[in-house]
Amino acid sequence: MSVFLDSLPTIVLCLVVCAAKIIEISIQSLKTCMMVKGQRLAAVGLGFLECTIWGLVISTIIGTLGDNMFLLLFYCVGYASGLFIGSWIEGKIALGTSNLQLIANDENTAIIIEYVKENGKGYTVFEGHGSKEKMNMILIVLRRREMSKVLRDIREKCDGKVFVVASDVSKYAGGYGMIK
Repeated sequence: MSVFLDSLPTIVLCLVVCAAKIIEISIQSLKTCMMVKGQRLAAVGLGFLECTIWGLVISTIIGTLGDNMFLLLFYCVGYASGLFIGSWIEGKIALGTSNLQLIANDENTAIIIEYVKENGKGYTVFEGHGSKEKMNMILIVLRRREMSKVLRDIREKCDGKVFVVASDVSKYAGGYGMIK
């Protein structure tokens, strides 16, 4: 392997190291998210792949680091780019479950409940008091990848007159309309 890498032009070697580091760190980001979301088996597989790539990359640059600062620069660019790309990919696949807490007046609560029922989601409503009037809190647990669309639809239907708190859910049990 060393003979092959030594035969590559410096810029090609730098680009190979950068690309490998981007892939490695993107995998690392996904692996971490999967661990947090409880998908341990998939995380183990990604961890093995990540470690293999890391070993190849580090063994490529460690001997030449003092002689070639461009290699270190491309390694660092690959690392930073991998963090960005990994978080972007995770955002697109949106692993896990989210909890929406919506606070609205009676009129908008009715609109939200109708929307949630039409879309087969479970909900719970609590009556409360805001600083100026009676308000309701609507709790909805749904797949994280559905959250953006649901929020966009609800804001549109309620003319933006709903207060929203969204958070990730690590564990849940039971409930109507829950993801199994």
